[in-house]
Formats: sequence, C-alpha cells, structure tokens
Amino acid sequence: MVKNICIMTEYAGLALSAVHSQETFTMNIKKIHHVAYRCIDAKQTVEWYGKYLGMDFVLAIAEDQVPSTGAADPYMHVFLDAGAGNVLAFFELPKQTAMGRDENTPAWVQHLAMEVDSMDELLAAKARLEADGIDVIGPTNHTIFKSIYFFDPNGHRLELAVNTGTPEMMEKLDAVKWDMLNEWAQTRKAPQHAAWMHAKQPEVQA
Repeated sequence: MVKNICIMTEYAGLALSAVHSQETFTMNIKKIHHVAYRCIDAKQTVEWYGKYLGMDFVLAIAEDQVPSTGAADPYMHVFLDAGAGNVLAFFELPKQTAMGRDENTPAWVQHLAMEVDSMDELLAAKARLEADGIDVIGPTNHTIFKSIYFFDPNGHRLELAVNTGTPEMMEKLDAVKWDMLNEWAQTRKAPQHAAWMHAKQPEVQA
C-alpha cells in the first residue's frame, strides 16, 4: 500500500518550516482533498492502480453534465485511496478528443510522487512493475530520498519514494531555501547551495 502522496514537508521526524511567502495569510489548508487527472479508461485505471500500487477503489461519480460549469460533457469520475487520507481521482471523458499532454514541457517534469515505507517495498514495487513489462527508472538517489519512476496506462508519470534524509540534512536545506529561490529568481541558473545532494552521482536520472 502506498503510504501517502509525497508532499515534501517532513523528513526523518523533522518538520520543515512551511513559509510560503513573506506576508501573513490566515487561511489554513488542512490537506489535499484529492488530486484529479484525466484517464483513457476508468475501469482499466482502477484495476491498474489496485494491482501495482495497492490502491483501493473508494468512490465513483458519473454525470451527463458538469456540475461546476454546466457543460454537457458525460464523465466517469473515480476515486482511489492513496493512503493516509489522500485520494487520487480520475475522469474518463468519452465525448472529448483523445488525451494529449503539454508538448512544451518535458515528460519528466509533471508527475505524482508517492511515499512508501522502506527500500525493500520500493524494490518490490519495481520488480512487480518490470515483471509485467513496465519500464522503470531507478532507484535514483536524491540523498534525502530514493525514487523509482514509471508511467501509468494513461501516460501520467509516477514516482515512488522512500525517505532517507537525516535531521541534519533537512536543517541544511531549510536554512538555504529562500537564498536559493531568490538567486534563481534573479539568474535562472541553478544555485549551488545544495549541490551536495547529487555531487557524487554524475549519472543521476531526474
């Protein structure tokens, strides 16, 4: 079972400071309610995520009209348990043109990362996927976590990650995050404050 959708706010028992801006804002988001993507075939998608990622099918909603816009656009909306209260959802849209992707963005960029408990679980997932002919990249060592990457039947890139960072590592990264962001905003070149994360891995695949 996937542990949860990997929102990178806590590693090795150390909660990072979640400062999003330098202004005070009072709204408090409790969690991600669900994340929704389009799929080619809702039934195939539910079965695939159950088989390879252990996600239970928890809810289906189907309408001929979109509630938020009023558009006449039949859909099947399926919801999967992604662990720890996280929900992953998909829409099948049979009346729309075939699915595509953002051709101006490299295929490795947009992805969903999910956390697992151990390296053994990560390697077991890799073996299960590869046994059925699914291409898997990794494990890739990002120092504070290790990951594998693959695509679902709809062309969405997925990542499974296991945390390996120490409190000391996370403190170092927390201390430089704003300096890195501000430097990037001015130069659009990668700041070197955290170059140690991949310094010993010249062949790391992003």
